[in-house]
Amino acid sequence: MTDEAAGDRVRLTVAEARALGEAAMRGAKFSDEEAYILTDHVLDAALCGYEYSGLPKLLNVVDEPRYGTPRQPVFVVRESGPTALLDGGNNNGMIAGYRATQETIARASANGLAIVCMGNTSMTGRSAYYCETIAKAGLVVIHTVASPPSVAPFGGTRPALGTNPVAFGFPTETDPLVIDMGTSAFMGTDLQYRSRIGATIPDGVALGPNGHPTTDSNAARKGALLPFGGKDGGYKGFGLALAMDALGALAAGARSENDIGGYTFIAFKPDLFLSAEDYRHTVSSRIATIKATPRQDGVDEIRIPGERAYSTRARLLSEGIAIDRKIHDALVRLSQGHLDHGA
Repeated sequence: MTDEAAGDRVRLTVAEARALGEAAMRGAKFSDEEAYILTDHVLDAALCGYEYSGLPKLLNVVDEPRYGTPRQPVFVVRESGPTALLDGGNNNGMIAGYRATQETIARASANGLAIVCMGNTSMTGRSAYYCETIAKAGLVVIHTVASPPSVAPFGGTRPALGTNPVAFGFPTETDPLVIDMGTSAFMGTDLQYRSRIGATIPDGVALGPNGHPTTDSNAARKGALLPFGGKDGGYKGFGLALAMDALGALAAGARSENDIGGYTFIAFKPDLFLSAEDYRHTVSSRIATIKATPRQDGVDEIRIPGERAYSTRARLLSEGIAIDRKIHDALVRLSQGHLDHGA
């Protein structure tokens, strides 16, 4: 571990970051396996260049309102061969999402396709993490999330929808093609991170509690994020968020009446249509063709979704990651069992 020159950053090797994260989660009373699952999720986000979804997210785990309330293992509420409705057991969503991912892979591998829905969990983290895992198992996957209200509907001033991301994963001849996008104008996890370290947010992405635009991250957390697309195109983000909400309703049989959270995984084997090898080759060839498109002036490369994350991860695996000192110190306190971690 080394200090950054400015003194407000701490650089960690991957092994040090993993050890710190797992120790913090054990200090928060998670089992060794759960501590590994949680840390692996956020560490992968950090390695892919998403600091706000990295180690700081472990602090969000213990700040989440459901933390400390009774929980049980994820279980099947209703099932057929290729389908399952899961009760997340009130577990943190990164744990429940991991279990749902494994359930999806098993059912799609056995049946050719799978639809797995889940309720009674929250804060599932980065959807790309699950989609990459499922695509690496040779499956095409669509993953949708209906999350707790934090986003105003188009034209509204109060939260009614979640940030409601939708993500896709496709096997290729190299790394999977993974596309992960939220339907809000700003990431909820990034908002929570900026509020934690006292940073502002961009203009035009949130409203304060008075319903007026704000760049104050704390005011935005008390108000509402906006759907993506801006004042003229926000209906597009709103429409997609509403679609994710409707898919989330499939989990209504595994959640409480006042809970709008719902998580859906749809996965299938490409060889239902053509050989897996031919499918991977076709997708890879399409990507190569798209990247070879003539570029506009000043554009060095046409970049495919996920490419930057993959290259960043390859680099940071050897270089390590840097985190804000406030976050580092808070995780150390959490590893010592101090739930009032001070960040």
